[in-house]
Amino acid sequence: MSGHSKWATIKHKKGALDAKRGKIFTRIIKEIMIAARSGGDPDSNPRLRTAITAAKAVSMPSDNIKRAILRGTGELEGGQIDEVMFEGYGPGGAAVLVSVATDNRNRTVSEIRHLFSKNGGNLGEQGSVSWMFERKSQIVIDGEKATEDQLMNIALDAGAEDLRNEGGNWVVISPPDAHETVLAAIQKAGIAVEQSEIGMVPKNSIRLEGKNAGAMLRLTETLEEHDDVQNVYSNFDIDEKEMEALAQ
Repeated sequence: MSGHSKWATIKHKKGALDAKRGKIFTRIIKEIMIAARSGGDPDSNPRLRTAITAAKAVSMPSDNIKRAILRGTGELEGGQIDEVMFEGYGPGGAAVLVSVATDNRNRTVSEIRHLFSKNGGNLGEQGSVSWMFERKSQIVIDGEKATEDQLMNIALDAGAEDLRNEGGNWVVISPPDAHETVLAAIQKAGIAVEQSEIGMVPKNSIRLEGKNAGAMLRLTETLEEHDDVQNVYSNFDIDEKEMEALAQ
């Protein structure tokens, strides 16, 4: 993973994400709608199953989930959303991927480009940085809820590739097709999961310090706050003590 995951962990521990519950609901609803385009039956649609699992993890009401599925399949109006992945560079040369779900592509392109330039980055062409990332399952567990040996035995036996310590959390990395199996094995063992998703993981990281570190975190937060942004992925790494200081 990267410093981006550590930053998310630190913000979560400080309660900075509590006020973003509505944003989290909106993001997951859009993901359910997009996933449901390939079929509204979660038993035959792995992406939809994963999205529904994420919705239940944040206590989303079942009626909201059902409506999102019906919008995605076209049985209810309001499902016209485009899925777009923007690529660019942040301060210090960090690679950035921005996953967007929008009903107005032209408006969103203009706004995302403005956010990059305003915060010391620049939007790139398609393919400019995506080759630096791999699509992986990421399951986050509070470091106090399980030991390294315990998780290694459970996760690797279930098909995981790696276990990493990120900002006081354990992060289990797996191939996308092993996501559900690994998640089920961890939950069956009675270990609470903080977060689980299939996202983009950087192959290598770039270390940022000082002014570039602060500017990169500002760009990340500004992008995440945009209404159409689903996820932001980056390959930056920042020393944990410096990151803690920047979170104050």
